[in-house]
Amino acid sequence: MWTLTENKDWDHLHERFSWVREMDDIPQDPVHHAEGNVAIHTQMVMEALQQLEGFNALSPQHQELMWAAALLHDVEKRSTTVQEADGRITSKGHSKKGAMTARRILYMEEPAPFAIREQIVQLVRLHGQPIWAMEKRDPVWTVIEASVSIDTQLLAMLARADALGRISADQADLLYRIGLFEVMCQEQDCWGKAKEFKTANARFTYFENPKNGPDFVPFDDFGPTVILMSGLPGAGKDTYVQQHYKDWPVINLDNIRKEHKIAATDKSGNGRVVQLAKEKARAYLRKKQGFVWNATNTTRQMRSQLIELFITYKAYVKLVYVEVPYEKLHGQNKGREAVVPGRAVDKLVSKLEVPAPWEAHEVIYHVKDE
Repeated sequence: MWTLTENKDWDHLHERFSWVREMDDIPQDPVHHAEGNVAIHTQMVMEALQQLEGFNALSPQHQELMWAAALLHDVEKRSTTVQEADGRITSKGHSKKGAMTARRILYMEEPAPFAIREQIVQLVRLHGQPIWAMEKRDPVWTVIEASVSIDTQLLAMLARADALGRISADQADLLYRIGLFEVMCQEQDCWGKAKEFKTANARFTYFENPKNGPDFVPFDDFGPTVILMSGLPGAGKDTYVQQHYKDWPVINLDNIRKEHKIAATDKSGNGRVVQLAKEKARAYLRKKQGFVWNATNTTRQMRSQLIELFITYKAYVKLVYVEVPYEKLHGQNKGREAVVPGRAVDKLVSKLEVPAPWEAHEVIYHVKDE
């Protein structure tokens, strides 16, 4: 069973993890956190979590990942906390940034199995969602997206612990909001499970444009299939392509750089590389010929721009994410013909966004854990 640490004493955590020590120095708004700094709040959340009836009913492994998520849930208040002009203290964006930090810690520093790590990452990213879901522009989309990303029962449990682990006048209101989140999940049939869609295209279409609702089933009128690779340098994307798509045309950005003598560190040249690659892609798409787009594509923005291009030509997009353990990643990167500097790889790790299950018509996770 994976555990972040066997010793869960706060003094031990404080000594072992620098990011825990930094919580001591991060203030919180006294209106919503009269208990004090982030360190005090985090300890209270962890205590509240373990006292919840639902927590004790979890498997030991799920208890461990929930405990880790509680410890990490406000890890990036350290970088996002500011005092506004009116004197209020805010930490906008700490959940999203905290999720990226949690992934980096659990990949580079304290390795966790992929499935466990990504559950913790999504719990950190979405821990405020049950409280704010009803105020989002599309509450239904909000709860469905959460359900596809993480077990909504676990998410609500963490949110309850977060609400109970503080001193604030609006605590009862926070718990009421979490109850509404649970009701909405039940109404959308995604309480404790991912929302089910009739087809892969129905799911993809809903997340592309939710105006027709989650029950809309579009007609599957596909042209060519496009394989969109995603993964850090050295993860094994080339090997995967050779094993599974050996006879397919491949658009490889490294090969285009080599052909046109453009260095990977040349930012202006990279734009030209992408444009040349897109021209090749359009040529295949116009001929209705399937192909592989082989590049890192480590952020959602990178992938979404390409997927938008592919679906314009009615392509069926299969997104393949490849991952190996951190040490093996650096070893394989050093063995590549186009070696990426180690620091650049680590920078990509810190910005990595693992593909969501709904980003393409089909998403495959080819992961080799320790």
